Amino acid sequence: MLKVVLARLQQGHRTMKYPDGPAPPMPDRFRGRPAIDAAKCPEGCRACADACPTGAITLADKVRIDLGKCLFCTDCVNACPEQAISYTTDYRLAVCQRNDLVIDQGEQVLELATALDTKLKKLFGRSLKLRQVSAGGCNACESDVNVLNTVGWDLGRFGIQFVASPRHADGLLITGPVTRNMELALKKTYDAVPEPKIVIAVGGCAIAGGPYIDHEQVNNGADAVVPVDLYIPGCPPHPLTILDGLLRLLGRIEDGTRSMSAT
Repeated sequence: MLKVVLARLQQGHRTMKYPDGPAPPMPDRFRGRPAIDAAKCPEGCRACADACPTGAITLADKVRIDLGKCLFCTDCVNACPEQAISYTTDYRLAVCQRNDLVIDQGEQVLELATALDTKLKKLFGRSLKLRQVSAGGCNACESDVNVLNTVGWDLGRFGIQFVASPRHADGLLITGPVTRNMELALKKTYDAVPEPKIVIAVGGCAIAGGPYIDHEQVNNGADAVVPVDLYIPGCPPHPLTILDGLLRLLGRIEDGTRSMSAT
């Protein structure tokens, strides 16, 4: 036991200072919010839309990207002949309204998640218990959610904890596309959470079906079955993206609600 204590003392403080300090640097391979350079986008070109495996990119009078459907792969980047699409290092992606995840070419802002109303913030702001539901996911989003419980992130320091029973929870954190086999289970779990409650959809699958979109055995996301209060896109979203979304919902981050987008 003494050796364990000494080893811990030698390691020092290992939990990151964020959000009181700067966010940890993103790795070179990190893919944050995609951006479109309007000046480079060729007129009449459909290369990016045709290459997108989930239909996240659509074309009308301008290019439109649905971040809820986006897998953050590089198919569109590789397909564009003018390299008009790129990934930024902006990890801030969580929103409260599904429509806010749809951004147009030339759009300057992404409306980020805002805090719960005064009543809910008073209830959940200092102590939030969540029941995690894996509704047919591949375990990638689940793994990145679990990372938040490690010593480096220490989600518990914000009063956010995961519980085993929905009856002890304040809300649900859902991953996976909500398969037909999980539909009833998700409904029953939601009903078991006492009012008032919140629902958080984490990952492209939980938002829009991910790579399984429009498959006959999935529901294309959680909001087809239960109401959703926070959408956190990604495939999977980085732990920092998830944490940023949770803290914004609880009013712990108030550095503005807009994220600049390249045009």
